[in-house]
Amino acid sequence: MSYARTALLMAAMTALFLVFGLMLGGQSGVIIAFVIAAGMNMFAYWNADKMVLSMHGARHVSERDAPELYGIVRRLARRADLPMPKVYIIDNNQPNAFATGRNPENAAVAATTGLLRTLSHDEVSGVMAHELAHVKNRDTLIMTITATIAGAISMLANFALFFGGNRNNPLGIIGTILMMILAPMAAMLVQMAISRTREFAADKEGAAISGQPLALASALARLHQGAAININESAERSPATAHLFIVNPLKGGSIDSLFSTHPRMEDRISRLEAMAATGNYAPVSRTKTRRSATTSVPTSDPREKESSGKGPRGPWG
Repeated sequence: MSYARTALLMAAMTALFLVFGLMLGGQSGVIIAFVIAAGMNMFAYWNADKMVLSMHGARHVSERDAPELYGIVRRLARRADLPMPKVYIIDNNQPNAFATGRNPENAAVAATTGLLRTLSHDEVSGVMAHELAHVKNRDTLIMTITATIAGAISMLANFALFFGGNRNNPLGIIGTILMMILAPMAAMLVQMAISRTREFAADKEGAAISGQPLALASALARLHQGAAININESAERSPATAHLFIVNPLKGGSIDSLFSTHPRMEDRISRLEAMAATGNYAPVSRTKTRRSATTSVPTSDPREKESSGKGPRGPWG
């Protein structure tokens, strides 16, 4: 996702703040909302990744702590010509994962213990490649900012009754009621607008990075089933972060409705299967100084021959 689209989304979220501020407090509300939005945008740019990781209780791990997961991420980052991101594990039974960070140099990938227990080596590689695709496409910046500001918009709606009586409110109590209903809906619509397209793009790029679209398709199917039967309590407490995850972590997330933050799983899987059948995905580029040009990407490094295809090992063994 380009910087232009990032700026456009930030402007749209700021505009939402301005409109809600006008409804709540007239011109003074607009000024207050503008100051809050500007400060939040700046704060989110530098800190949203830390906030999201903290919300979900993610713990930073080193190569010694999680050697196989760390090795998978390092290998895939090299293929994608990305700096090595920080690696986190979330103690949560729901199989899921997400990436965050304002740019590739400050990125982090996180996987739940449920994911590490459930998926095979190749499936974990597919999921991590998907998350690195978000980093490579710079989706992580827009996702973290969206999660932070959408949560703030919902907070404004929750506090609408305290401010709705302001005499500067152009719609009075009607405006207050409308805000309480429309503010959360507007936040969900923004998340929906960016999530569906970014997930399809990350699936395609992730298949190119890992070289295994069918492994990613298999992982998505298993994650979808696992998320349906395991409640993610931290995501339920912070629903504004739901769109960060590779599959919807919220209860009832399998229903593809107007406000779903993720595409239909059947559509994602069918696209990956079509890519595998037709070879319609381009391998990622190689660093010229370290690798020669190639027309294909091997499925694993020589060092991983013993573990690849033998199921989960290491931190999820």
